[in-house]
Amino acid sequence: MKTIPTQYLDLFQDETRAHAFLATLMKDGSPQVTPVWFDTDGEYIFVNSAAGRIKDRNMRQRRQVALAIQDPKNPGRYIQIRGEVVEATTEGADEHADRLAGKYTGVAKYTFRQPGEQRVRYKIRPDHVTGMG
Repeated sequence: MKTIPTQYLDLFQDETRAHAFLATLMKDGSPQVTPVWFDTDGEYIFVNSAAGRIKDRNMRQRRQVALAIQDPKNPGRYIQIRGEVVEATTEGADEHADRLAGKYTGVAKYTFRQPGEQRVRYKIRPDHVTGMG
């Protein structure tokens, strides 16, 4: 597991509200990229999605992922992380979606949930970390 270099830790702070671009692998090996909300516990990176979506299926079947997190104030500055999804769970996923909604929208409840939707929280272990800027 790799640690995040000190000069990029600000991109992981809630106040920065940086978005991550999550790359997963399709069944045919082609990449699929989605902007996502994320947070961290300082060791792992966590993202959230609805069960059954493309990124959900991809992360469950092919656990290798990449994230690019761009500095919202300086687009030429970013960090790239390659890693593995080490856990996908519905336990606590609704609360996690609410926490991310608070971070990114200022509203303490995830309001985009569809009827019958099951949220999933993914725990990503960073294995390779590089940055620019």
